Amino acid sequence: MQILLPFLGFIWEVIVTWWWLFLPFILWKPAIFLWFWWRREIFSNQQRFILLEIKMPEDALRPFKAMEDVFVGMWQMHDPGNPRETWLEGKYQLSFALEIISMEGNIHFYLRIPEGAQKLVESAIYSHYPSAELDVVEDYTKFIPQDIPNKEWDLWGTSYVLERPSPYPIKTYSRFFEPVATDKEEMRIDPMALLVEGLSRIGKGENLWIQFVLTPILHSNPQESTLVKEGEEIVAGLVKRPPPQKRGLLEDMKVVGSHVATGVREDDKTQEGPKEIIPPEMRLTPGERDIVTSIEEKISKYAFGAHCRFMYVAKRENYFGPAKALAMTWFTQFGTATYNNFRPLKPTLTKVYTVTTWFMDKRRAFVRKRRLFRNYTKRLPPYFPGPGGTFVLNVEELATIFHFPGRITTPSSTVVRVGSKKGEAPPELPIE
Repeated sequence: MQILLPFLGFIWEVIVTWWWLFLPFILWKPAIFLWFWWRREIFSNQQRFILLEIKMPEDALRPFKAMEDVFVGMWQMHDPGNPRETWLEGKYQLSFALEIISMEGNIHFYLRIPEGAQKLVESAIYSHYPSAELDVVEDYTKFIPQDIPNKEWDLWGTSYVLERPSPYPIKTYSRFFEPVATDKEEMRIDPMALLVEGLSRIGKGENLWIQFVLTPILHSNPQESTLVKEGEEIVAGLVKRPPPQKRGLLEDMKVVGSHVATGVREDDKTQEGPKEIIPPEMRLTPGERDIVTSIEEKISKYAFGAHCRFMYVAKRENYFGPAKALAMTWFTQFGTATYNNFRPLKPTLTKVYTVTTWFMDKRRAFVRKRRLFRNYTKRLPPYFPGPGGTFVLNVEELATIFHFPGRITTPSSTVVRVGSKKGEAPPELPIE
């Protein structure tokens, strides 16, 4: 022990003298986090958003494909920052929100977008719905108290996520038609009909709000999206196909060396043994083949990172608990046993489930309600411990979820519509 004392003393002197040299290695991750948080907060405060109300004409006779093209146009808002803008200016990809709401039975469709994207969004919608009206309006969430829940108001809500990985699609509009499919609106089984009819029956003092926060993502950028990679891995697993393996330079040199030394190629080794007459792809069941086709179709289209939530907000004397089932039933119809489906995200559910009731249950539920209300009104992504909350929807899935129902499919609804059809001036009208 006496022999080690001089050595330990020397180590202690080095630590006391040069301890500051280790700080960059210890603090670089917190420093980078705080730097990005600071720059992004500055960038976020510089952004201006507007709320557009969409009023549809009585005869919104357009196929779902038209709404899919609208979302393709809105995807052009994709404008992430380059490395300099990301590090110095804090620039990040801006999101926009789709909202379907009912305020005491009056149904409205809203788009909350960055102010600079207004012309792009109007062009995308007017190109397929020329008779629609887009008006800049005040934020409807400001018309009720901002400290809900309180003595007079209460709410119930949750965020939704996909049950399975994002490459599995939900039930889309191609499966909401009668067996004899036509382009006539009366032949549609419109997935919006159930929601719209239910929202029109919301009573006085009640509000039901549904919101999708969407962020355009680029498949070719692995930092934005891994949808294609995940989808290819799932397809490879379903068809029993080994995933492609990448080899480094050293592995390639070893393979070439073995070929030269033995005269046998690696491809020849893999061909040894009994050959299968029927390839794995041909042994798929009809259901598996349908899943593979649907996954490949989903990952081939433009997509958005998405977060979904809904809230039922009402005065306590008008609060009707079963009303929340309207939104939950609507989400259920997009799911199947073999595809994907929506499920409530438990950490955001405004009801606390514990094995034994204890004194913190009510407080935890209160905090969840306040957080949900704040995230909804500010159009923020979820914040809670653990992964989840964000998933990927492509333009076909979004067109199924958010489109404009016509008067034929929802005859008794209270959707705010354009009162008269607009047209151009006659060509013979004098201009001077």
